[in-house]
Amino acid sequence: MNKIGIIGAMDEEVNIIKGQMLRVTVKTIASMDFYEGTFNGKEVVVVRCGIGKVNAAICTQILADLYHIDAVINTGVAGSLRNEIDIADIVLSTDTQQHDMDATGFGYGLGVIPRMERSIFEADKQMIDLAKAVCTEVIPNVGVHTGRIVSGDQFISDSGKKTWLVENFDGYCTEMEGAAIAQTAHLNQIPFLIIRAISDKADHSAEMTYSEFEEIAIKNTVKLLNGLVEKI
Repeated sequence: MNKIGIIGAMDEEVNIIKGQMLRVTVKTIASMDFYEGTFNGKEVVVVRCGIGKVNAAICTQILADLYHIDAVINTGVAGSLRNEIDIADIVLSTDTQQHDMDATGFGYGLGVIPRMERSIFEADKQMIDLAKAVCTEVIPNVGVHTGRIVSGDQFISDSGKKTWLVENFDGYCTEMEGAAIAQTAHLNQIPFLIIRAISDKADHSAEMTYSEFEEIAIKNTVKLLNGLVEKI
């Protein structure tokens, strides 16, 4: 993997990574700033894509078309869908699916994308294993989980919807970008990994303030990215 695309969710997180990069050049494309340079000795392109599946897909396609990346890593926050996954824990995607894709009126199952061979997109096994190993090494006190990440253009804050997502999609966490990045990466034959820090329980039962969580999430994510990029 000669060049890695890193799509970040938070300005603060992206700014820390940019501060550690060397030989940086910047291009603004589709209102997104793409920072190309080296990070831990690897060629990377770092960008914050914005919120939602459309922004995420556009960003990933630009990375594929213009920067010819060999892998993509997406970091961000998500709501937990399982009791054992606590706030500030990390979820690594085994695969992803869009929970708001609904063509059931045409006879398709929930989440199935019409006229596509697949609707569930599997993350790169090697990247999953490396990320798990790095988490154990650099953030040993944080819970790390591997499972399905489900995405939709909805912020989930209702316990009934949370139950629906678990029953219909077997999701571990829910957010708004990962499945779009995964689908775009798959169509371009680019290995990917979605990494999510848990910000809430998807039901307004937060046990810490968002500012407290954000500080922890940024610190842990940057540690994870540093180790992961170095080992890829």
